[in-house]
This record gives sequence, structure tokens and C-alpha cells, in this order.
Amino acid sequence: MALINPKKKEVQVKIVYYGPGRGGKTTNLEYINQKFKSRIKAEMVTVKTYGDRTLFFDFLPLDIGSINGYDIKIQFYTVPGQVKYNATRKLVLRGVDGIVFVADSMGLRREMNIRSLQNLEENLRSFNKDLSRIPLVFQYNKRDLAAHNIALLPLETMQHDLNAKLNAPYLEASAITGDNVALTMKKIISLTIGSLKKKLEEK
Repeated sequence: MALINPKKKEVQVKIVYYGPGRGGKTTNLEYINQKFKSRIKAEMVTVKTYGDRTLFFDFLPLDIGSINGYDIKIQFYTVPGQVKYNATRKLVLRGVDGIVFVADSMGLRREMNIRSLQNLEENLRSFNKDLSRIPLVFQYNKRDLAAHNIALLPLETMQHDLNAKLNAPYLEASAITGDNVALTMKKIISLTIGSLKKKLEEK
């Protein structure tokens, strides 16, 4: 559940971009940071760990309005794609309110996508959370590479591999060109805020 700060009259919402290494998670956030710079209240922070070998999250507060008189602050995080940083992935997932799964459309990355989704489900289970009950958007990234004669997975294959059971919203995108990056962000914010409002009404 989102963090509620009664003193500041603020609801802090956590959205995590998850997926295989080099799939485009960080590129998504870099694009958002540039595109919405005027609405972002702080610098994007890159934190490195394990002897400065890799970044482990990006942080973007984004002010998008209010719920019941409480200001909403969105925090965007990425996780490291490499398997050896799973402890960090778990740490970043703690308290998550919404997830964008950034899948790599390249044919060679099919197995990595499947394994990364399985890893996400396992890590959520360690917090007694079920992926099917968390706001989720799939982003099938790198679709622009088809124009460069790089073999891509058909959309139907990616849907079958990743989204057949979950039946979550999905978008084809290119984090490099920015195609559907903002739309992915808006979709996950909309789903997450909708879910949060429902939970607050039930209380």
C-alpha cells in the first residue's frame, strides 16, 4: 500500500520498472526525465553498488494531483537486470504499488524475458504479494529494431509467453525513440491511482 504522510498531506506511490538486463528500463526513465522535466521536482538519482559496477535504481518524483485532499507523489524505480543482483531487486520491490514489465522484443531475448517474469513473481511472493493483484502494464520494447533488419519476436509470441494468464494492458514501444514511453507511464499511473483510490474507499 502507498505510504500516506498525514503531516504533509501526501500519498507516496511507488512504481517499479522490471525486466531483463538491457531491456530498456533505464532508457524509459531517462526519456521520461527529459520529456517531463518541468513537472519533475528533483533530479534523477542513480545509485551504484557492488563496487560501482552497476546502477540499481533511478528515482523520479512526479507530482500529478491529489486524492481526497492528499497530494500524490510518484516515485519511479528501476531494478538491475542481472540475476546476481536479485537481493537488490527484492529491496526495490518492497512496498511496490504498480509495475511496468519492460520486455525485450529481440528474438534472442525470449528466454530472458520469461525468466525475468518468473523472477518477478517469486520476489513478490516473498512479500506475500500476487502479481495478478498488482497494477501491471507490459511494454514490448525495441519494436523499432525491425526497421534495422533485426529479428524480433512476434507480438503474439510475447503475449503467449508473458501475458496469457495475467491479461494485463500492453504496448509496443521504443524507449530509444520514445514511441509509447509516455503512454506506458500514463497507463501505469492511471491503473495504480485507480487501485489506490479503491483501497482508500474500502478503508
